[in-house]
Amino acid sequence: MSGQAGAGQVSLATGTAGPDAALEDLDGNAVQLLDYAAGKPTLIEFWAAWCEQCEALQPEIDEVVADFGEQVNVVAVAVAVAQSLRRVRRHAESHGAEYPYLWDSEGEAVRAYSATTTSIVVILDAEGKVAYTGVGPDQDLVGAVTGILSAQQAGED
Repeated sequence: MSGQAGAGQVSLATGTAGPDAALEDLDGNAVQLLDYAAGKPTLIEFWAAWCEQCEALQPEIDEVVADFGEQVNVVAVAVAVAQSLRRVRRHAESHGAEYPYLWDSEGEAVRAYSATTTSIVVILDAEGKVAYTGVGPDQDLVGAVTGILSAQQAGED
């Protein structure tokens, strides 16, 4: 299932292998992005505490977590633009984050995924290939995840 919200290509082309990137967890430990994609479809949001579009997209991401929490990984990649690790940590704590927030202090994930703005979502399928990209608050992430899971089940039959 491929989906683009908005005009033109967002992030990586559908079917491209999702690249890994060195990040930090909110405790400052070095982690690899693809370690959070362990064999399940994975929704990655490029996010910032100051991003109004990210805030508007949050209910859709919360619905993905509520509906597909066991079947799909969700990860927020906090961009290191106009925010600090401390601010990201405070946001995650105050909002009771149900999924990991990772800190992209060097912009490695931003560059690897060509995430030129915040509120970009990339969903990798269970094989780690880009199955969806979109940007902005009007994305149908529940629909995208449903389609990816349906395609995965059809492939297993």
